[in-house]
Amino acid sequence: MEEGPVELLLTVEEAAQRLGIGRTRMWSLVSSGAVRSVCIGRLRRIPVECLAEYVGALLAGADERSSTDEVEPDAA
Repeated sequence: MEEGPVELLLTVEEAAQRLGIGRTRMWSLVSSGAVRSVCIGRLRRIPVECLAEYVGALLAGADERSSTDEVEPDAA
């Protein structure tokens, strides 16, 4: 069984589609540095592993928030 080529770099549109977000939001994440990208000539590409890093950072942030969101009993 032969598989197709493995994509190492994605266009901004392809990366947005994989994350399930819009192209404008993806460009915003790239511009802010939240998602790392590379330039090849005039082309902007996003390495697949950078998407995984971004999602990992989101998960780590969610874990930190959930551990600090302990419910305090009412002082009434």
